[in-house]
Amino acid sequence: MEPVESKKHDSEQIQEASRRGWKNIASTLSILLIAPILAIFITIFVFQSYQVYGMSMETTLQDGDRLIVQKLSKNWSKIRGKDYVPQRGEIVVFTKPASLGSLSDGVDHLIKRVIGLPGERVVLHDGHYVIYNAKNPDGFDPDEDKDFAKDILTTPGKVDITVGENEIFVSGDNRTNSLDSRNFGAIKTESVTGVATLRFIPVNAFKNI
Repeated sequence: MEPVESKKHDSEQIQEASRRGWKNIASTLSILLIAPILAIFITIFVFQSYQVYGMSMETTLQDGDRLIVQKLSKNWSKIRGKDYVPQRGEIVVFTKPASLGSLSDGVDHLIKRVIGLPGERVVLHDGHYVIYNAKNPDGFDPDEDKDFAKDILTTPGKVDITVGENEIFVSGDNRTNSLDSRNFGAIKTESVTGVATLRFIPVNAFKNI
């Protein structure tokens, strides 16, 4: 006859196995529930993927490139109640100006490089930008000695604009084939989605931007 203690031991093992099974199920369900919430949070507040459309940022970026757009800086500024202003030279993704609705159907966002900051005077003359501000009353060329500018031969157009508060002046790197602040003026910083920081597709062109 089987000892009572042995039966009790077997029953405890079954109960323990059952508890472990339920814990594993609960853990799996938690992961399945938390993962999409975390993914949504990251996409809204931290970073997201963006695909380049068009040729306005050549040769820096090509049509079809996939980028990581960093959104944390803007959102952190908003959390702290601070005005967000990207840095000069950064490549930003922003909501397409309403004035371009009929010119770029199907495109909700544009990608350009920051040239002028709030309060600065941006002048375009004889194929070159000149920025005037408190530190540079005589003006300076924002493209000078920059890697992205090595293929820029000229910048068509004429501009003389003072960038407003909470605005930035943006321009494509492909200066002869870009709709940018030369056409639609400075943009509101609140329209900026984030800063392009990494190209991950095509894989053979993977690099920090």
